[in-house]
Amino acid sequence: MDILSGFISSLIWWLLFFYLIMAPQIQYKQLQLARLKILRELSNKRNSTVITMIHRQESIGLFGIPIYKFITIEDSEEILRAIRLAPKDKPIDLIIHTPGGLVLAATQIAKALKAHPAETRVIVPHYAMSGGTLIALAADKIIMDENAVLGPVDPQLGQYPAPSIVKAVEQKGVDKADDQTLILADIAKKAINQVQNFVYNLLKDKYGEEKAKELSKILTEGRWTHDYPITVEEAKKLGLDIDTNVPKEVYTLMELYKQPVRQRGTVEFMPYPTSQNAGKKE
Repeated sequence: MDILSGFISSLIWWLLFFYLIMAPQIQYKQLQLARLKILRELSNKRNSTVITMIHRQESIGLFGIPIYKFITIEDSEEILRAIRLAPKDKPIDLIIHTPGGLVLAATQIAKALKAHPAETRVIVPHYAMSGGTLIALAADKIIMDENAVLGPVDPQLGQYPAPSIVKAVEQKGVDKADDQTLILADIAKKAINQVQNFVYNLLKDKYGEEKAKELSKILTEGRWTHDYPITVEEAKKLGLDIDTNVPKEVYTLMELYKQPVRQRGTVEFMPYPTSQNAGKKE
């Protein structure tokens, strides 16, 4: 009897251990399938190749212990591959949700997107800052939620914005700046010119040379802080062509990218009926 009890106890512990190992894997696979289903529906609805660049860290596991940590700037390699393999006569819908990243990766993606023969559309459900904005500018059409934001594309050198380094030397005077600061200012000027020229080349075919020069200067000159939110209204005032008809499938997709374990005091709400007649008395 003791042997049988010991065997059952060991079996239970092994089953529990197996569950702890496999449950996150199963949950992750289910999440992948749910996302894939939405992407397929969106692709069929819009007759396009749908690509996502969603930079979030996620936790999948027992008690919210992080098991998978993904969506990094290295995914740019996969995006380039996806663009390269997309049918040349089929539009591309690139869904972006990112705080930014390496200029090199962003410019590679932007260049590949612009070179695609068919129409390209960047969809921004929440925000596409810095490098995300750079990629959005490469698209034929920018589609944003009414409350979504873009951001300036002024280059950053370490912890400092390149325009601020240049301005600091100008205000202090070349004679009073040390050699290291002067070297940084030289690099900063080059970085600003490089990004400014790249933005200009992205925009000139769509907006004309004069407007492209104006926009490229505004977005790179350090007019705002690097994390300044450029709203839909402000983007339109600048002259950018913005569409606010975000497909509903995109919002559904974003719900499948939950952040890690939430803190206390999380936001909750009761959705209202979407039908105009819902909730009305007969």
